[in-house]
Amino acid sequence: MKIREGVPERDAAACGEIYAPVVTKTATSFEESPPGVEEMAQRIRSAIAWLVAEESDAVIGYAYASEHRTRPAYRWAVEVTAYVDSRHRRRGVARELYAALFDRLRADGYRVACAGVSLPNEASIGLHRAMGFDEVGTYRRIGWKFDRWHDVHYGQRPLAELPDPPEEPR
Repeated sequence: MKIREGVPERDAAACGEIYAPVVTKTATSFEESPPGVEEMAQRIRSAIAWLVAEESDAVIGYAYASEHRTRPAYRWAVEVTAYVDSRHRRRGVARELYAALFDRLRADGYRVACAGVSLPNEASIGLHRAMGFDEVGTYRRIGWKFDRWHDVHYGQRPLAELPDPPEEPR
């Protein structure tokens, strides 16, 4: 398996194919319809970092970081997520993607990674715990999908202990 930077024109369709069943068949994502190729390409372009995992020249998963909040005081924190093709789960793909993503974010000066996991989703909770996320809290009955309410569990993990005042992230 190889991990590399995501390229909008090259990877948008494959990332969209991985993400579409998550949207249509699970409450893991609260989106109601899968984004098209151009929308996925725009998401890759606007991400702080977007990495893909490839095997035999096929994208089998991706992870990315986006802005945690818009206010300036949050600029050293990112929101992260990872998605893996259903045929390649339980092989450590998400762990490797996250490890590479965290290295990249750390090098760019980010200090905290945050993640939200809609419940129930024991696999994702386990992944985030294994990757060093501590529980921050749970929003109860916050997302309505598939005719029921879902909770969202939030966690965070440090990326770096850097001197204060912090330098601007790249």
